[in-house]
Amino acid sequence: MTRINTAGPGGYDTDVLVVGSGPAGGSAALLLATYGIRTLLVTKYGWLANTPRAHITNQRTMEVLRDLGVENEALAVGSPSQLMGDTVLCTGLAGEEIGRIRSWGTGPASLTEYASTSPCQMIDLPQTYLEPILVNNAAARGAKVRFDTEFLGFTQDEDGVTARLRDRVRGDEFTVRARYLIGADGGRSAVAEQLGLPFDGRMAKAGSMNIVFKADLARYCAHRPSVLYWVLRPGAETGGIGMGLVRMVRPWNEWLLVWGYDIEQAPPDVDEAEARRIVRDLVGDAELPVEIESISMWTVNHSHATVYSSGRVFCAGDAVHRHPPSNGLGSNTSVQDAYNLAWKLAMVIRGEARPALLDSYTAERAPVGRQIVQRANLSRDQFGPIFDVLGVGAGGDELAIAEGLAAVRAATAEGAKRRRLLEEAIRLKNYEFNAHGVEMNQRYVSGAVLADDAPAEAGQDDAELVARPTTRPGAKLPHAWLVDGDGERVSTLDLVGKGLFTVITGLSGGVWEAAADACRDELGVPLRFVRIGDAGSRDAYGEWSRVAEIAEDGVLLIRPDGHVAWRRTDAPGGEAMARQELTGALSRVLGR
Repeated sequence: MTRINTAGPGGYDTDVLVVGSGPAGGSAALLLATYGIRTLLVTKYGWLANTPRAHITNQRTMEVLRDLGVENEALAVGSPSQLMGDTVLCTGLAGEEIGRIRSWGTGPASLTEYASTSPCQMIDLPQTYLEPILVNNAAARGAKVRFDTEFLGFTQDEDGVTARLRDRVRGDEFTVRARYLIGADGGRSAVAEQLGLPFDGRMAKAGSMNIVFKADLARYCAHRPSVLYWVLRPGAETGGIGMGLVRMVRPWNEWLLVWGYDIEQAPPDVDEAEARRIVRDLVGDAELPVEIESISMWTVNHSHATVYSSGRVFCAGDAVHRHPPSNGLGSNTSVQDAYNLAWKLAMVIRGEARPALLDSYTAERAPVGRQIVQRANLSRDQFGPIFDVLGVGAGGDELAIAEGLAAVRAATAEGAKRRRLLEEAIRLKNYEFNAHGVEMNQRYVSGAVLADDAPAEAGQDDAELVARPTTRPGAKLPHAWLVDGDGERVSTLDLVGKGLFTVITGLSGGVWEAAADACRDELGVPLRFVRIGDAGSRDAYGEWSRVAEIAEDGVLLIRPDGHVAWRRTDAPGGEAMARQELTGALSRVLGR
């Protein structure tokens, strides 16, 4: 067995070896390369995603892409939010409409809330478009990328990880020595399996098939633009993700259809003719010209790792959270796993932080993984009340569906009652299609967050549905529009990130500037200082003062991932105390 001949300082071939080129692996490689860390990304495949599996790209992920300077690339190829949000429930695209749901914050009641909490808009960005943005930019910034390179196994010691790889073109095996390894190799992760990560839940609870196809469906969709068209057909409760689904990939001629099968039986043998029949059945157009692109089978899972790492090996993305696509949380959570981990690895590798900082990765991200696995599976189950109102259960036939709809449409007291129940059942699906709080309200609790004595967080709004911006430690820095020296709008989120810690205060918080200089000198850690209210960041709209939750002379210490590490709501008693408190806070966060 040979060894790749790229050894650098300390005998390492690379600082970080990333296995997998999906949303988690691609973003990890891009982040690390951006932070100046030697990175090698390997994937056993010959190219990137060949099917548009993940697609919903929420505001938190767009904020990561914005921080990385690639947001405009995503906007250029993604479908904008105005084409995403008229989620339709129907008996077929050409059939009877059961109802619609304003989704992804596009409805009048939620549009302002979505727009006010982030500088970024949600878009639909199929994985076939996201992965090239991540990997191409990672390579352009210095990451090495190897396709057709299969991960076989690893050994680790106190100083590093040695991975065994196989070149699938030449057929030979070789080893790579790295300081750290990231396993982002998907739901059948070989890295997670060898690492022996503990999992809760179960795999393969239901069976699904994807059919990717091309067809001109503009006449059925353009007047009610959406990413998702949910179709109630006989057998809708048999496996799958709750109902049949016709999903827009590109408006309005590229699509992905999802249908279920009985997991207790062998996966069905679906050829192009059968796939074409299924497509026409769900569309409701027996003569529709259809071009089948691909057919694949997959299983609905309900499983999450309770620990994300061991020693110098870390796992991210589907390797540690496995769930149905409900809520569109998968690729978003994967990118955000990488965003959490990459800056920590970079600072440890550069000697700016102690390895203890890396313990915060599991502490912060495992609860998020558990939440999104549970939420996605619950959303799948929440189609049940719709079936109940219509009086159709598992195996319901076309006659039963027609009779159920007729009963709902009846101009009688019983019909009125059923209509109210159907409205309530459809409203419950807001927890899948408008779960803004699930996406935005992540609160980290770990050694990399210094909690203060603020009372427990509370609010009148549903924490799963509504975003709750706050500067309490562990939360993401709230977005507020400021005005820079040229009169242009700039978000508070644009003033942080880029791999650096940031100190934020107000005009009267001058004591913190000297403290930041002293902290930077003492710890040898790059530290950005921002004073909101000066010529480069005026609070012209008063938005920052409404969300800051600190006095103008208070201070926030913001991590490279935009989360609040520490805050003091007002100024201390002099410069010496400010230096001591800030330096002490950053030292503790970095494990020093």
